[in-house]
Amino acid sequence: MTEKVGLYGKKEHIAATPEAYVEALESPRREDIGRLHARIRELAPAMAASARDGMLTYGRYTYKSRSGRAGEWWTLGIASNKAYISFYTPTLQAETYVARLPKANLGRGCIRFKRLDDLDPEVIDEVILASAANDGQHVDY
Repeated sequence: MTEKVGLYGKKEHIAATPEAYVEALESPRREDIGRLHARIRELAPAMAASARDGMLTYGRYTYKSRSGRAGEWWTLGIASNKAYISFYTPTLQAETYVARLPKANLGRGCIRFKRLDDLDPEVIDEVILASAANDGQHVDY
């Protein structure tokens, strides 16, 4: 795995596969993100997984904003940041889930946490399943 400086000067890990991305992480991040990746694969095996943009991404959806901008994006993502793990949910309102996860907080379109064991696994499963339901869908913002 190699590194490059990406958006905002952040170092991005470039990995060929999700498994290579996970393996390149240091402990305990490797275990936490590895378990979350395995859970996503178990609950939503049809969502395509990839390592891109310095993170793990799952699924795809198309969107069109009120301004008329259209595009395609992933439905779920995991990024290992310096101080926390970001669990991106671009097709969901993350606030409703963060409210039920006392040791997590809300980031820009994501649920941020330090350790996976600090989170309620049932809530995380709900996030995964709700995101999987948007895989292959079209969303208007």
